[in-house]
Amino acid sequence: MIKTGIIGAMELEVATLKNLMTVNTVTAKAGMDFYDGTLEGRSIVVVRCGIGKVNAAMCVQILADLFGVTHIINTGVAGSLNPRLDIGDILISERALQHDMDSSPIGFAPGQVPDIDVLAFPADRAMIDTAVAACRRVNPDISVLTGLVVTGDQFISDRKTKDRLIAVFHGDCAEMEGAAVAQASYLNRLPFIIIRAISDKADDSAGGMDFPTFERQAAEHCAKLTVEFIRSFEPA
Repeated sequence: MIKTGIIGAMELEVATLKNLMTVNTVTAKAGMDFYDGTLEGRSIVVVRCGIGKVNAAMCVQILADLFGVTHIINTGVAGSLNPRLDIGDILISERALQHDMDSSPIGFAPGQVPDIDVLAFPADRAMIDTAVAACRRVNPDISVLTGLVVTGDQFISDRKTKDRLIAVFHGDCAEMEGAAVAQASYLNRLPFIIIRAISDKADDSAGGMDFPTFERQAAEHCAKLTVEFIRSFEPA
């Protein structure tokens, strides 16, 4: 049986899902509340993990160990690194890496976690395809692309840093949890996707009007997509 763990960093990113689901139990663990129940007749666990890579990775491990989830969705907002992604659009992960991981002085590529056999952690193909189709059904007025999520423990809000992430990693969006979710899922052999609605341009405008103005709209797009994904997903 499919049991999907749905992770958001902020309350705004999971509030709609919690309101729509039937909650059976709420379990507090490591400062997080895990809402275990059903949505669209499917078994899910919804949790706000908090901001940053450590919180995100801990959350996946708890979902694996305590709740026996079979799939992971990380939903939320991100800054665009791809000119084809405008504010409000959706990026579905094909891969994810940590842009602030750098062991290059000892022979690893920038972004690569030492002694792990991949540079960027691959998302599940069936989940990607379902998410793209679901987004086109429920968010027909916005664009949905697939690509590379780059993650670090910093809010990207200047042009110089944005340009470096594009030049070094060829990333499509920048945010603060996705690659940690991806790494923890990969090591636990859990299929995953990262869903990111674009809330800002990850440049000098990101600390101004873009983020507070568009964050709620972006989160709503993610929630609609996630509900439709849960309703329609069948594993390969």
